[in-house]
Amino acid sequence: MSVLLETERLLLRYPRAADISQFLPLINDFDVSKNLSRVPHPYTEDDACAFIVSIRHAIREGTDHAFAILLKDGAFIGLCGIHPERGWEFGYWYGKPYWGQGYATEAGLRVVTYAFDELNAETLKASWFHDNPRSGHVLAKLGFQSVGEGEIACVSRACMVDCHLVELDRATYMTRKKAA
Repeated sequence: MSVLLETERLLLRYPRAADISQFLPLINDFDVSKNLSRVPHPYTEDDACAFIVSIRHAIREGTDHAFAILLKDGAFIGLCGIHPERGWEFGYWYGKPYWGQGYATEAGLRVVTYAFDELNAETLKASWFHDNPRSGHVLAKLGFQSVGEGEIACVSRACMVDCHLVELDRATYMTRKKAA
């Protein structure tokens, strides 16, 4: 099974081994990895290969819905996904050259729509590290609302990091969808 999602500027599809050469330099930037809980730094080709094997298995099992984010010219810019096995967690990352151009919001809206309309999610949850307010801004634009604060282990920082916890429920999603 293959899923292809599209937006005005982006294509979203399942990650492939052929993507490694494009995403490895992007995610191996500490400014990117420090904002992700499960990503080590440095991030090696072995890490990338293990990720592709793991994510492809999870996609086949239906326990993960991760999408490679590509510009329509084929350039890989990041990943965005829904993780039902982690309580319908929503997450994303983008390479630093693609920050501040609206790609996170554009792809995020498409993946959120997929989660509610195709996967029948009831509530999506996400978090953002206290020192990454840009991510909080993206999540707010997607409709996520604060539900508290906490701490999450960050592999690349090798410590616990204060974070903001947010959620988007079906009712809020439907209200926003009708207003759009």
